[in-house]
Amino acid sequence: MKKIIHRAEDRGAADHGWLKAHHSFSFANYQDESKVHFGELRVLNDDVIAAGRGFGMHPHDNMEIVTIPLSGSIKHQDSMGNSGIIRAGDVQIMSAGKGIVHSEFNASTAEPLNLFQIWVFPKVRNIEPRYDQKTFSAEDRKGKFQVLVSPGKEEGTMWVNQDVWFNLGDFSEGQEVSYSPKLKTNGLYLMVVDGEVEVAGETLKKRDAIGISEIEKADIKVKSNSEILIIDVPMV
Repeated sequence: MKKIIHRAEDRGAADHGWLKAHHSFSFANYQDESKVHFGELRVLNDDVIAAGRGFGMHPHDNMEIVTIPLSGSIKHQDSMGNSGIIRAGDVQIMSAGKGIVHSEFNASTAEPLNLFQIWVFPKVRNIEPRYDQKTFSAEDRKGKFQVLVSPGKEEGTMWVNQDVWFNLGDFSEGQEVSYSPKLKTNGLYLMVVDGEVEVAGETLKKRDAIGISEIEKADIKVKSNSEILIIDVPMV
């Protein structure tokens, strides 16, 4: 087993007033040679965006971008003609492919927006850009992992251009659960969205993360009611 620990307090931080961001990996002005990526996982940003504020039109290419609102809602618009609102409980995907331009703003004029934006390197470069969003039932992840994103167009999930699976679960104190990588060449990046768990001999609290590779499975002991995100991602 190989493992790396990313403690919440060790993440990169930026405070722009309207935007308060935490970076698990090197991003923008935060650069750490030991935290450039975990396999094909390149970015995990934990952003809080003030009411009515956001990012104007800006480009992306050759990146799989998954956005998970934790609270609040996002107003999205892009160069493919897509526009809409993505709310907590929804997941948004952009396969930037050969190029896309988009904007994202806090849709509320009164409440802040908190989201995870996650970038994964693509399996195939320069594909036609693609956009999708989907609402997931919170009931379907009570006591188990719910698959949000997968590479094989699995029923009930969202497709992404990489051999990666995104899983979200809500677990009760005292519960024990295991997760096995879908592919032998994949590793697991586990973030505690909220709560406290024990995995691979490490105690992880809110926004702590662990990257584990070269394992058959990860055994998780839930020490308090917890929400857990697992990104099952290629290491090569």
